[in-house]
Amino acid sequence: MLTPAFELSQDRDFLTVAIRVPHARASEFDVYFEGVDFKFYAKPYFLRLTLPGRIVENGSEQGSYDVDKGIFTIRLPKETPGQHFEGLNMLTALLAPRKSRSAKPLVEEIGSSEVSEEGADDEDADFDWEIEQTPYEEVSESALQSQCHYGFGNLRAGVVQRLQDELSEVIDIKDPDFTPVTERRQKRLAAELAKFDPDHYLADFFEDEAVEQILKYNPWWNDAHAKMMASLGKSQEQGDDAALVSFSDEEKYQLRKFVNKSYLLDKTAHRQVYYSLVDILLAYCYEVRVTEGDHNVESAWTIRKLSPTLCWFETWTDVPEILVSFGRRVLCYPLYRHFKLVMKAYRDTIKILQLGKSAVLKCLLDVHKIFQENDPAYILNDLYISDYCVWIQKAKSKKLTALADALKAASLSKAQLGLELQELEAAALLVQEEEAAGRAAQCGPGQPAAGSSPEPSDSDSTTSSDTEDSASEQEELVGPRASLLTSLQAPLLEADNTLLIQDRELCRHVASQGCDVSQGQTLASAPAPLIEEVGEELRTMLQVSTPGDDAGSHSCMQDGKGRGQEPCD
Repeated sequence: MLTPAFELSQDRDFLTVAIRVPHARASEFDVYFEGVDFKFYAKPYFLRLTLPGRIVENGSEQGSYDVDKGIFTIRLPKETPGQHFEGLNMLTALLAPRKSRSAKPLVEEIGSSEVSEEGADDEDADFDWEIEQTPYEEVSESALQSQCHYGFGNLRAGVVQRLQDELSEVIDIKDPDFTPVTERRQKRLAAELAKFDPDHYLADFFEDEAVEQILKYNPWWNDAHAKMMASLGKSQEQGDDAALVSFSDEEKYQLRKFVNKSYLLDKTAHRQVYYSLVDILLAYCYEVRVTEGDHNVESAWTIRKLSPTLCWFETWTDVPEILVSFGRRVLCYPLYRHFKLVMKAYRDTIKILQLGKSAVLKCLLDVHKIFQENDPAYILNDLYISDYCVWIQKAKSKKLTALADALKAASLSKAQLGLELQELEAAALLVQEEEAAGRAAQCGPGQPAAGSSPEPSDSDSTTSSDTEDSASEQEELVGPRASLLTSLQAPLLEADNTLLIQDRELCRHVASQGCDVSQGQTLASAPAPLIEEVGEELRTMLQVSTPGDDAGSHSCMQDGKGRGQEPCD
């Protein structure tokens, strides 16, 4: 039998069931309903539903069939007019049979077939009754300890050990089957500190045009949340979340494919399930925003990397530590690492939880689809997401509302992340201010500073670059005699390169003190013994080389008015 596609809706007095059965004979169908049970049969389709409220047969029921669309529409009267049926869009829960109240054993052998005594005797005849013996070995206490658990509600163990090759590319923890919870957290925190890149963070902090564009994106839950708040303002009553959130045909098909399960969770595990749900939703909200709702090949990586639940099998004790962990990972791993994105995903998660389990289920179905299309991330569906999609349909709306309130009451600051972000930002701003002040001091109004280049100097520059800068400055001082002075200066530069570097720094110091370097006034006029000493040495060498040009050379050095002389920059 095939399970047909179906939808349920309601008004004050009736429950409407729309069943799509293409290629079925309209003349051959059966409908049965009583209490919370509803059954429909039209070969080869069969549908059995367990309704969230009671219906009754009183003669006002109606049915119709659209031949073109192949849809049966059946209107069933409610036993209590005006009663609101919750969870009509939780298709997996509706398909589940009623809970049995019999005393049947909880564990049964399924698919076993009875064999005759003769067959059993024949099977036993071939059995080797000799027991293989192995030497006794002392077992350490660590090996006697039970394996560590993980997965939905911490109900799984030993999975990674069997699927080590596939899961090694999906999770960050290497050996979760034998790694306790405390050790997982220590390793995760150490990995985050090692991964944090201050340069990447500061680049996004100062150049945040792309981040600001991402923050303007409007996901689907914003409009739904606005409608919900508007309706609450008018009626002061909780609205129906099913009316605010709709599922696509693909999502409905996936809901029908899920196998209904019952989860035996203790109080601690039940709390862990809700906490991990917040962690997964935070990662999902970040991914939807940075991709603007258009998922790509990196979407699966982003979600599982930002969720310690998925990549470290982390467990939680309260809401604030979930926010801290999410904030740290946003600033360590993805492309966009900005604290504003952390807070935006935090507020988006609150809205989704306030919208109710329909909105949460829609998000989980989207995560399930992303993982299902990514190899090998689909394994995380088996460990977490599929169970979440089934479990959330039976979760209580009051619990989600309380979780949203707890998340809203929590706060998150940069100081809580433990990455010294405030100190890093303050240091970067201080450096910027110092650089701006240095440029303002070196440059007068409308003209560049003396001896400076358009680009700021690099403090880590090599000695060879300093030599080239000093040589170029001396060439500007003597004009047409550049080649001669350069050749005469070469021995002096090689003898004491440090003097020329200090000479250049002194020139800059004089300029910063308000020295107006203009036509006819050179740096040689500054009352500096070091400059006078260098100038005297140059004059001596010039007199030896070119006796006929003594006056010209002397005038060039003293007054800055030699032939071809350019003003000192």
